[in-house]
Amino acid sequence: MIDFSKYEILSFDCYGTLIDWENGILTALRPALAAHNINLSDEQILNLYAEIESRVEKGKFIKYREVLRKVMEELGSKLGFMPSSSEQDYLVNSLNNWMPFPDSVEALQTLKKTFKLAIISNIDDDLFALSAKQLKVEFDYIITAEQAKSYKPSLHNFKFAIERIGVSPERILHIAQSIYHDIVPAKTLGLSTVWINRRKGRKGFGATPPARGHPDLELPDLKTLISIIETS
Repeated sequence: MIDFSKYEILSFDCYGTLIDWENGILTALRPALAAHNINLSDEQILNLYAEIESRVEKGKFIKYREVLRKVMEELGSKLGFMPSSSEQDYLVNSLNNWMPFPDSVEALQTLKKTFKLAIISNIDDDLFALSAKQLKVEFDYIITAEQAKSYKPSLHNFKFAIERIGVSPERILHIAQSIYHDIVPAKTLGLSTVWINRRKGRKGFGATPPARGHPDLELPDLKTLISIIETS
C-alpha cells in the first residue's frame, strides 16, 4: 500500500482522468460520421481516435487545437470523406462541453485540503482554462503540452513538470488513467503512480493506445482513492 504521507504534490492527468474525454470525443464525432453515413461502434471510433492522435502528436510539435483538427482530417481520409471547415472544428469546439467525471470535483476539493495539486496534460493553456472552470479547484501548478512543446508520453513533459514544480520526484504522486501517456513515462522517471482505471470492466484501451505498465496502485475511480487516503 502507498504511504500517502510521504507526498507533497499530487499531479493529475486531466483528460480521461478528471474529465470524461471519451464521452466528449464520441459526442463530437458521432454527428460528423452520421452526416457522411458512416456507422461505427463507440469502441471503433475511440480506437481510431487513439491511433490518429498519437501519431499526430509524435510529429513536429503543433498546438493541441491543431492536433484535434488533424485528427478530424485524417479520420475523414481513413473513412472516405473530406470534413467541411466546420466539421474540422468539431473536436476543438466540443472541448468546452467535456464534463468532469461525477467524482472529480469533490475529490479534488477534498485532496486540496492536504496536498498541493498539479496538472500535467496534453493540452493548450487556453483550452485547459475551459476545463479548469468545470473542475472548480485552484491547481498549484498547471503544466501543459503547449508549455513543454511536446506531448506525453515524452519523458520531456514529466522532466519539465518536475523542474517547474521544484520538488524531488519522491515527493510527487502522479494519478492518471492512461498507461500509455502517463503511467509508463512517470514510472520511468521514478514517480510513484496511481492508475485510475476508468474503463474497468470494459475491453480494450478506448481513446488511448494499448500499453503495459506497473502502477503502484490501481483503482477504479477517485472516490475510492479518497476513501483509501482517509483510512490510511
